[in-house]
Amino acid sequence: MIFGLFGKKNRNRVIVERQYAALTSAARVPFFYSDLGVPDTVMGRFEMISAVMILFFRRTARSGVSGQELAQEIIDAFFEDVDHSIRELGVGDQSVPKRMKKLAGMFYGRVESYGKALDTADNAMLAEALQRNIHPGATEAPDMTGLARWMIEAEAALAEVPEDDIARGTLQMPHPGEARTQ
Repeated sequence: MIFGLFGKKNRNRVIVERQYAALTSAARVPFFYSDLGVPDTVMGRFEMISAVMILFFRRTARSGVSGQELAQEIIDAFFEDVDHSIRELGVGDQSVPKRMKKLAGMFYGRVESYGKALDTADNAMLAEALQRNIHPGATEAPDMTGLARWMIEAEAALAEVPEDDIARGTLQMPHPGEARTQ
């Protein structure tokens, strides 16, 4: 019985890799950095991949078991990628777990704060949370209402994605320059 678990994970590997690549690619769209006020820095990119992952996880939370299992494998891939990136930046092996714990705490804090705003499609509340997280302590920072609007619109668009797209790992995030009309 336990051997079946390993086989299932290997079968999902291609799906997980395809979906994770699509999500990370979506977070790297230059429009976020050039037009929506996200700094093109290591932490700015962490913030965008976090935002994209949060939207994906909120969508898959409404999926069946297979979608939720896929989401768990993608979160595992995300944190493995973060761990690898920290090591590439030259952080010593002794401090990697401490940094990972801090980044995980930051991510799950964003899940909660963004989730509250997304639950009510409150653009102002989401923009405030994004401002606080993306530009911490800044007295004059770019306005985050455009990014908040994109996240709310993206969540609405993702709600329409068929379960088959999730199961196949072919879910695509809406492009930030192609806002939906409401």
